[in-house]
Amino acid sequence: MPFWKNLPKPFFAMAPMADVTDPAFRKLVARCGKPDVSWTEFVSADGLYHTRQSRRQKSGPRPQASGKIPDGENPLMRDLAFSEEERPIVAQIFSAKPEMIAYGAQLAKELGFDGVDLNMGCPDRSIEKQGAGAALIKSPKLAVELIEAAKSSGLPVSVKTRIGYNTDVLDEWLTAIFEARPAAVTLHLRTRKQMSLVPADWQRMKKAVELRDRLAPGALLIGNGDVMSTEEGECLALDTGCDGIMIGRGMFGNPWVFEGLRKSLIGSGFTKSEHGLEEKLATLIELAHDFEQLSPPKHFAILKKHIKAFVTGFAGAADLRAKLMEANSAAELEIAIKRSPEGLLVRRIERA
Repeated sequence: MPFWKNLPKPFFAMAPMADVTDPAFRKLVARCGKPDVSWTEFVSADGLYHTRQSRRQKSGPRPQASGKIPDGENPLMRDLAFSEEERPIVAQIFSAKPEMIAYGAQLAKELGFDGVDLNMGCPDRSIEKQGAGAALIKSPKLAVELIEAAKSSGLPVSVKTRIGYNTDVLDEWLTAIFEARPAAVTLHLRTRKQMSLVPADWQRMKKAVELRDRLAPGALLIGNGDVMSTEEGECLALDTGCDGIMIGRGMFGNPWVFEGLRKSLIGSGFTKSEHGLEEKLATLIELAHDFEQLSPPKHFAILKKHIKAFVTGFAGAADLRAKLMEANSAAELEIAIKRSPEGLLVRRIERA
């Protein structure tokens, strides 16, 4: 049975974010407070297909369903590495070509993923020029073909999208998607044109639930947009009737955002623990070292988006951030932290 049917209500999902939800960050979140469902960064199905021969020549047979990617693999395969602790985990892929989506979904199955998700909401212009991402909102017939192609893998197929491109076309767009009977649909409650310039319109989720109940009662609906805590998400799920909540930016600097799930139900009286500066700095060091272990490694500069998120809200934060931005390795970042006035707190944790 697809894992989707066994999730609690409401369930909480990790949003797929490029150069954020890589294996190192997902490992950290799983340790700090595991979500009910994890997502990989999006990966080009076309790229996976066109590098298939080089992967086989360099690495031999494809890896088994352990999620471990052999050393020397290309960056696309690196992004599909995962650990058993992250299950259930969904591989997100994108393409505008059904045959490429079919290949990517089958590869996800062979790698041991629990599901495959099709990105139909990314606003990146280079993705849209391929006819993929948010551009698919303007091509509902092709979107249905892509979902059907992914379903040929046997994995449960989900879709992540928006309520429209330039304008809100939720009724027509969701009606088309539900025709293909996906297992789940994540709705970012903004149009592509709105990006993140306006608040997410959670009232539109009520209409989405109405459409789902009428057209595809077996599909799950996941809301996405501006949710910064599980408490806030639970309230939105109760108000709108959606089945799950996806959190993205709420994870920045707060890998503990999912901490206490199933204990933080409204009215339970459960209070999550506070994570002080010393723990945040120690966690940033841990993330940096794990980030460097990715094979092949990503450029260290990509990690620096986390520095601003972790190092904020205290006297001297700006000075420490400036020093850490000069680091070009995990070792340099660790030294800079431990030599700072705040580093005394980190050393105290290590001695404890």
